[in-house]
Amino acid sequence: MNLLLLEQQHFIDEWHVELDQRQLTHVLDIHQASEGDELRVGLVNGKMGKGVITHLSSATMHLEVELETMPPPALPLTVLLALPRPKMLKRALQHLTALGVKKIILMNGYRVEKSFWQSPWLSPEKLREQLILGLEQARDTIMPEVILEKRFKPFVEDRLPELVAGKSGLVAHPVGGERCPHQIAKPAVLAIGPEGGFIDYEVDKLEQAGLHRIHLGPRILRVETAVTAIVSKLYD
Repeated sequence: MNLLLLEQQHFIDEWHVELDQRQLTHVLDIHQASEGDELRVGLVNGKMGKGVITHLSSATMHLEVELETMPPPALPLTVLLALPRPKMLKRALQHLTALGVKKIILMNGYRVEKSFWQSPWLSPEKLREQLILGLEQARDTIMPEVILEKRFKPFVEDRLPELVAGKSGLVAHPVGGERCPHQIAKPAVLAIGPEGGFIDYEVDKLEQAGLHRIHLGPRILRVETAVTAIVSKLYD
């Protein structure tokens, strides 16, 4: 945890917060902090700064905070991610959030297992947990938006063209296409398939919506590895 994230309900008044549960456990066990220590803190969807521990026990912690620094800029990137299995989904969400992606669309596909859509990890609370972990890692405070699109064809035909308009549209696919561009200067929409990739029909539909194929070379990567590699190439 490189940043202690605060929420509005933690504030006693404008300058003082009270924390318990996960943040407190981390401060006690990992930071091994004590009263008077200073921690990096940030308000969810707000500014960052410092917090001085004024009270610390096994049950609660009080901080006096000063928030005056803006979070790092977001990437001008929307990621369409074919819903992976839950364990991989958690890692991918953390990676995307840490990299600065602020709009993530989890979409369906032929190779997406139907059972994945029943996973408890798709509940708002569980999704938020992973986003928080990504923000804490990257020292960011702005919460990404996560959208679920359970029907591939209606989404790609009816909503994706408008989403891509005025942006670079990219679909990561190991067959055909061009090498992944580097340091692009405009906003983009990036589609990444499930394990095994998109089927040909899906790639054709994505291309009709305004995306074109890119690849990272001959190696076949796991979803969370491809996410990190492609986003890092597109935007330094």
